[in-house]
Amino acid sequence: MVSRAEPSLSGRWWWSIDRVILGTLVALMVSGVVLLMAGGPPVAERLGLSTFHFVNRQAVYLLLAMTIFIGVSFMTPRQVRRAALLIFTVSLAMVVATLYLGVEVKGARRWLTLGPLGSVQPSEFIKPAFVVLAAWAFAEGTRRPDLPGTIMAFLLLPLTIVPLVLQPDFGQTMLVTLVWCGLFFVAGLHWFWVLGLGGAGAFGILIAYQLVPHVRARIERFMDKGSGDTFQIDTALESFAQGGWLGKGPGEGTVKRILPDAHTDFIFAVTAEEFGIVVCILLVALFAVIVLRALLNAQKAEDPFIRLAVTGLALLFGIQAAINMMVNLHMMPAKGMTLPFISYGGSSLISLAIGTGFLLALTRKRPRAEGFGEYRR
Repeated sequence: MVSRAEPSLSGRWWWSIDRVILGTLVALMVSGVVLLMAGGPPVAERLGLSTFHFVNRQAVYLLLAMTIFIGVSFMTPRQVRRAALLIFTVSLAMVVATLYLGVEVKGARRWLTLGPLGSVQPSEFIKPAFVVLAAWAFAEGTRRPDLPGTIMAFLLLPLTIVPLVLQPDFGQTMLVTLVWCGLFFVAGLHWFWVLGLGGAGAFGILIAYQLVPHVRARIERFMDKGSGDTFQIDTALESFAQGGWLGKGPGEGTVKRILPDAHTDFIFAVTAEEFGIVVCILLVALFAVIVLRALLNAQKAEDPFIRLAVTGLALLFGIQAAINMMVNLHMMPAKGMTLPFISYGGSSLISLAIGTGFLLALTRKRPRAEGFGEYRR
């Protein structure tokens, strides 16, 4: 144990960090590797790879992610803002680059190949940085009416989502927009604007349905199973039915062997088949603890930037998890959204490490004078 009197940086970090959020996040990270042992091998074998190809790669990604996660959590609010600005600028440039240099997969250009580093999905990294910058802009607009903070927050949204729509990546676009609307509401949005933004979102979905065949096909398959191929969703639902409350047991699942994205988008269904609905409920509880604990910390924060940024990061984490699980349960159309820290993916893991690292950094206990002093600088 580290003494409270320990003057070192690590000692101050340990006693200032929210250990409930920290412990729950580490539990999710470890659970991700364990659950990937169920979903990864069947996909690897179908692709002619070694049985534990995805598990081994995820373990390497996780070591890097945990290093980033802990390192970012040491940051001050001022450093978080600066890091977010740098990450956002670089990621936005990379997202734009995918439109011209990206690898096309299933009709979308979302990946860049960076030589020996492999492929990366820049849109993953832009999300936590966008949330922090939007919170910063809204906070400045609230704290200093003479500055165009709210206008900057308004401009930040189209600057971010237009390149995402052009890829096209409507899942990430919807996620970013929902979090931005949540921040706008917390910052003091009038109900008139709530209705206006809701109407604009519905209009955007209608336009996408009319103009983008990919979106139309997913919505129609969700509304009417007879309108197209619903193999993945049907198979995922079969996993829940086969697993029951307690599951078939580790390695005993059979439906996962024909589920194409068993290691990524549909790992929640694989979990249900092998470990049962009880374990799925425990996973939901872990996500809920992180989100609710973060929102409780945000409510207590006196600094407007910290309050908004923590709220936005919690919403980003929680909504992404909810979308993935709802898709697995056929409660909404497929979005290609990973389950945080559970699904396979290097870009997703690193992005989540940055976002949750920001969350831990901003929820650390700080003397009141220190928090406001850093905000003013």
